[in-house]
Amino acid sequence: MRPFFAVGLVFAGCCSNVIFLELLARKHPGCGNIVTFAQFLFIAVEGFLFEADLGRKQPAIPIRYYAIMVTMFFTVSVVNNYALNLNIAMPLHMIFRSGSLIANMVLGIIILKKRYSIFKYTSIALVSVGIFICTFMSAKQVTSQSSLSENDGFQAFAWWLLGIGALTFALLMSARMGIFQETLYKQFGKHSKEALFYNHALPLPGFIFLASDIYDHAVLFNKSGESGVIQYNDLTVSEAEFQSYS
Repeated sequence: MRPFFAVGLVFAGCCSNVIFLELLARKHPGCGNIVTFAQFLFIAVEGFLFEADLGRKQPAIPIRYYAIMVTMFFTVSVVNNYALNLNIAMPLHMIFRSGSLIANMVLGIIILKKRYSIFKYTSIALVSVGIFICTFMSAKQVTSQSSLSENDGFQAFAWWLLGIGALTFALLMSARMGIFQETLYKQFGKHSKEALFYNHALPLPGFIFLASDIYDHAVLFNKSGESGVIQYNDLTVSEAEFQSYS
């Protein structure tokens, strides 16, 4: 029963995360950096209190290895966020990132010289077909929505291609990070909670370069709930007027 409960929590958490992220992205496009910063900050504070014991616990894996892993992790997070600004729909974003299985297998064969069973190759092939179909239909949707003029359609499609390139880069970088993490665990032992803490704490200074974007969206978030004013059917009305309508 416990495995089913754990799997259910994972699915519920992932699905709710995607739903609310899409709602935020629709309301405030480009808000991915502030969402990522909040996530990193929360996990870093929790890990500092309970895993690092307020900094008194020494890491089992040397910090220099975490620095390499953190560089890759931070790059993947930022690139995935900016892909949403490049005509990439949230469903495609989610499905494309599920292609990590493909990237892990390809890099595992190239770097670690791994070999897999025919069933795993078949499974990866089926996943690849699904991602290709979704990507192809998304491309058709982009061109059809931007059919007002040929120039606008080409520009929208070019931005979409750039977004696909960004997602592909992030996918391969994430797979390379997974292989690097696997080699570290073989050498120093598995310390997943420690890795979770350092992977989120060490990149925090990097958000300084995104400070203006994070601040701008924090201001937008604070403006979205002004007291006494309600947005209703594209009309801004007072709370008293809204109650009188209902």
